[in-house]
Amino acid sequence: MSNKDLLDNIKKLREITGVGFKDCKVALDENKGDIEKSIEFLRKKGIAKASKKMDRTAADGLVLVNEKDGEISIIEINSETDFVAKNENFISFCKELSKINFSVKGDLNQLQNSKMKNGGFVKDNLVSLIAKIGEKITIRRCDFFDNKKGLNFFYVHSASEKNIGKIISIVSLEGITKGKNEELGNKLAMHIAASSPLAISSDDIDKDIVNKELEIIKAEIVNSGKASEMVEKIAKGKITKFLNDNSLLNQIWIMDPKKKVSEILKENSSTKQIKILNFIRYKVGEGI
Repeated sequence: MSNKDLLDNIKKLREITGVGFKDCKVALDENKGDIEKSIEFLRKKGIAKASKKMDRTAADGLVLVNEKDGEISIIEINSETDFVAKNENFISFCKELSKINFSVKGDLNQLQNSKMKNGGFVKDNLVSLIAKIGEKITIRRCDFFDNKKGLNFFYVHSASEKNIGKIISIVSLEGITKGKNEELGNKLAMHIAASSPLAISSDDIDKDIVNKELEIIKAEIVNSGKASEMVEKIAKGKITKFLNDNSLLNQIWIMDPKKKVSEILKENSSTKQIKILNFIRYKVGEGI
């Protein structure tokens, strides 16, 4: 490593960790210039309890999709502020990552170890971008939808530019015929973005989520002063409503409040029943 590269890396490491010049140089020497390993080295030594920037919360950023030949990839990249989410360097980085994500079929580990146009690895370019911009930036999650079993559709809510936004949903459908009822796929992707279902059917909703909700419902009923013998009966009705409201098939269709999604699918099925194979909804920062 040249002296210039070493100095650049020391500067980046100091910016990220807040550790002094000498300790940063030792860490880089010990780890052959690898910044991520150097951060870990410093933490193990107790010099850096945690990297300053990586302690912060990155709950803003962008979601991006990439589509080709009916296959779709999606990725969420977080920043601390919306100001950085609008930064040209950040957006350019996100766009290149979206293309790489498509090529690695949504494999996050493979993505981070892929090379970018400048010849550097994604994980190293990420560290450089953090040092340059001065905010915590994370590659949070990614997925990939192939076209082996059905047709895929996506919707970008309030797109800042093509295939980039704060909320993006993808749905995979079986029984859709190209050129005939594809519009339904687009509308269903829009519905998912708006209604945020937890699963396709009520049986698919995570049991831990259901049990927690039931616990909250029962506590609310008890605290409202209802008789103890009424608690179970009222709770049963409320948890049924929760399951219906959060399962895609049982949700009220956003374009016709008199019908459920399951009824819309049935109405649009002709020779072959339309079936939801899978869906996903990314909202920037959700759950962070």
